[in-house]
Amino acid sequence: MKRNILFISLWITATMLATAQFKLPSLPYHYGALEPYIDSTTMYIHLNNHHAAYVTNLNKALEKYPDLQKKSLEELLTGLDKLPAEIQTAVRNNGGGHYNHSLFWTVMAPAGTTTISPALEKLLIANFGSVDAFKADFEKAALGRFGSGWVWLVKEKDGKLKIVSTANQDNTLMPGSAVSGKPILALDVWEHAYYLKYQSKRAAYAKAFWSVVNWKEVEKRINEK
Repeated sequence: MKRNILFISLWITATMLATAQFKLPSLPYHYGALEPYIDSTTMYIHLNNHHAAYVTNLNKALEKYPDLQKKSLEELLTGLDKLPAEIQTAVRNNGGGHYNHSLFWTVMAPAGTTTISPALEKLLIANFGSVDAFKADFEKAALGRFGSGWVWLVKEKDGKLKIVSTANQDNTLMPGSAVSGKPILALDVWEHAYYLKYQSKRAAYAKAFWSVVNWKEVEKRINEK
């Protein structure tokens, strides 16, 4: 009897996972590919524990709303204030967590595999004065975020690039964001993203981030319509 109950339970869980709208993505590189800047243990835990929990909880929040299950993640986040009140917080936290991490994985790559193109360098200079000034402003935003959150390079509707920080799992797609726009580059400044290697040294983590930025993906996202 116990074996039957266990089998049924596992079958139900597997079925739910197979039919869930949102799924945990795979990394576009192996867990240790970003070392020595981000360690493999952190990457494994970050994806399979933290990110996975956001995906599970987002699907759970949408269980009673079949129509909402048909929407894309971007549609849910941009229309957050129009969702049923009882799930707004869950979608904000878990939908934001899923979106933010999914982007984060793609804007990183093994060190030395991508560089800033002349076109991207020109764009960063036009918006921030220099590439070094851009990096300094981005790092300043990372250090200025009190508690947990994210730092973003965002493309506004007029094409201008801005640096903004958001709390928790918020992002610039959500209504009420101080800066609205398309997220281009993201840095996770929750402690679980860096504590195993850097402990309390967030500044060192933010500086090391530049060694693993996928500049090709950054430029691609900027150029997308």
